Amino acid sequence: MKFAPLLRATALVTAVALIPAATTGLAAVDAQSGPDFAKLMAVYERIKSSYVEPVDDDKLLKGAIDGMLATLDPHSAYLDERADENLRIQMDGAYGGLGLSVTMDDGAVKVIAPTKGSPADLAGIKAGDFITHLDGKLIYGGTLDDAVDQMRGSPGTQIKLSVFRPGRDEPFDVTLTRKIIELKPVELEMMGNVAVISVSSFSSDVGTSVQRAWNEAKAKTGGKVTGLVLDLRGNPGGLLDEAIALSDLFLERGTIVSQRGRYARDTEVYPAEIDTKGDIAKGVPMIVLIDEGSASASEIVAGALQDQHRAVIMGQRSFGKGSVQTKFNLTSNTSVKLTTARYYTPSGRSVQEGGIDPDIAVPQISDPDLRKRAKMTYRESDLQRHLQNEIKVEDKDLEKDKVEDPRFRMTPEELKAKDIKDFQLYYAVQTLNRTQPRAALAAKLKR
Repeated sequence: MKFAPLLRATALVTAVALIPAATTGLAAVDAQSGPDFAKLMAVYERIKSSYVEPVDDDKLLKGAIDGMLATLDPHSAYLDERADENLRIQMDGAYGGLGLSVTMDDGAVKVIAPTKGSPADLAGIKAGDFITHLDGKLIYGGTLDDAVDQMRGSPGTQIKLSVFRPGRDEPFDVTLTRKIIELKPVELEMMGNVAVISVSSFSSDVGTSVQRAWNEAKAKTGGKVTGLVLDLRGNPGGLLDEAIALSDLFLERGTIVSQRGRYARDTEVYPAEIDTKGDIAKGVPMIVLIDEGSASASEIVAGALQDQHRAVIMGQRSFGKGSVQTKFNLTSNTSVKLTTARYYTPSGRSVQEGGIDPDIAVPQISDPDLRKRAKMTYRESDLQRHLQNEIKVEDKDLEKDKVEDPRFRMTPEELKAKDIKDFQLYYAVQTLNRTQPRAALAAKLKR
């Protein structure tokens, strides 16, 4: 792998998306750009000599870099030492905090997704919520790093969040107690003989962890797992390599994902490995659950299994982040996260803006705020300066999942009577249970 001096590359795919780049280089600066850069230097010198107070060089440099990247797309960013460390922790660390994945949206801190089982998740914080105040202090207009730093802290300490939820008339406060957030992205739950494997992020070793969970499910059922639910709801993405590794567990051949950048040399195709392992759950019916919080690496997995006809995709249309970010190290502790490519599903679809449409659209009717939030969902297409899909996505197609489906109407009393706390998961498991007699018959006929 070759690198230009002072500029090293690591690749990413999250909603926030991360991947390792194959080759990188510093483009030659056009000679005609000289006069334009002279303007930048002239402004710098004028600030240094004439501003009312002395200004630190690091502050001016960071501001200039931030300004350049802000003209591009919402996922390109300069990572100073603190932001670089935050990203590293997000991928493979543990920290004291609330368990929130957040982003900036026009100066406001917006929730991408809470980590499953975290203080934020247990308190009912949801994707699309805005955090307006921390301990009564307004954070609008500040930086994302400052907000993240305030939310993190020593386990056992408390912090009050003021939250605005689209669809509600008034904001509300919630007091959370920080705890150690250990990134355990893969969890197994058995619902009868149906294995439910939840993947909350694509951090290190997720592919291996999913295979381990599947082996555990087989051991618990004596090898008689009758269905598999892969739950990617609220998963904001992570490492591309792990999305490929997870997809490869359930595919025997064919393309998993491809990426295309600015130049032909940037095109990469990632195929399923043709080996003796094959599909580890071969013959077992499979459903992948997604929602508006399923982004980037999650969409790679859902798109691959959908296009290869390995799984039924169920839930709600995904976030729609179909771009790849590459992390270029500037120094030992600073870097630039730059959008360098779009990715495509095996059939050649770009999910940028449009996302992955489920084969069976199932609303989360157990969410008491569903009807209020239905028209206020938050996706890539809602971000300012988002990368456009090469094939224009019509607004009506982006809005179609906000229409209420009369097939999924249950009263709160009916949900409570059946003890349904998660309707989408309930519906997925019931669907797999309904397929069991037919699957068993098909297996006998093959003998």
